[in-house]
Amino acid sequence: MLSKIPVLLALAGLAAPSLAEPLPTGALERRCWLAHTQQRTSVDLRDPTTVSFVNLAHNYAVRSPFWVEFGVRGMGVVPAGNKNEKAGHHHLLIDTPLPMNHQAQIPFSDTHKHFGKGQTGTQLDLPDGKHTLRLLFADHEHRPYFVYSREITIHVLGRRSGAAPRIEPGNFEESCALWYQDTISAPRPGGKEVYVKNLRDEEPVTSPFVLSLGAVGFGIAPATQKVKDTGHFAITISSKGGAQVQRQVLSDGRTEALVDLPRGDYEIDLRLLDGEGTQLLRASPLRFTVQRQDR
Repeated sequence: MLSKIPVLLALAGLAAPSLAEPLPTGALERRCWLAHTQQRTSVDLRDPTTVSFVNLAHNYAVRSPFWVEFGVRGMGVVPAGNKNEKAGHHHLLIDTPLPMNHQAQIPFSDTHKHFGKGQTGTQLDLPDGKHTLRLLFADHEHRPYFVYSREITIHVLGRRSGAAPRIEPGNFEESCALWYQDTISAPRPGGKEVYVKNLRDEEPVTSPFVLSLGAVGFGIAPATQKVKDTGHFAITISSKGGAQVQRQVLSDGRTEALVDLPRGDYEIDLRLLDGEGTQLLRASPLRFTVQRQDR
């Protein structure tokens, strides 16, 4: 009977929940992954409005093709052509500087990638060598807001079809860095999905923390704008016993949620809803533990 569930969902027009990504099973890999949890989930309110790379950082080494996660704080996401002073869409500048004229429309080119459908990430395929990346947020007419990320340099070391980095016990720090950078930039599995970008199933966190949310196959838009093929995120967090402890509906198109919880075991139910509140996609429940609170 269970094997028929995806078929029944498809016939009903619903996508089967994507599986929550597990923690690495190897002891060294898990140790390495958990060493970066705080980096991925920490709260940084120094700049109330900013865009950033969720999964990449300066001088990361990756294999191509690789996945790039977009993050924005303080504003929502909305596809191009839909005016909203509190929302916009992402642009990715590759090996090119910021536009000299910030009032002009961002050009369309191989070095100016537009994500005007409200996407939260993309797959890149770049040749071997050093490349620069920067995110630039813009309005409905592709005119930049004064909101952009720092420029980062990434190093493409070869094709993803080649041998993956491995962690060496005798050289843990250096080999962990290479393994982690390769793992965090791995392409998405394909198909439509909604997922938590920066947390894996059963991962321990320190509260408060940030949840960064992504969708593939649909764009993001505020609920009031009701743009075709878009949705907005809704998060329900329950305790281990099943009692709901928090619910956040990001109806303004935000892709990040600030969460503050006491120590304990919890589960996240993440959904993508359309402008009418109808479910478009649902992720498999993701379990996590709050081990410590920083006040």
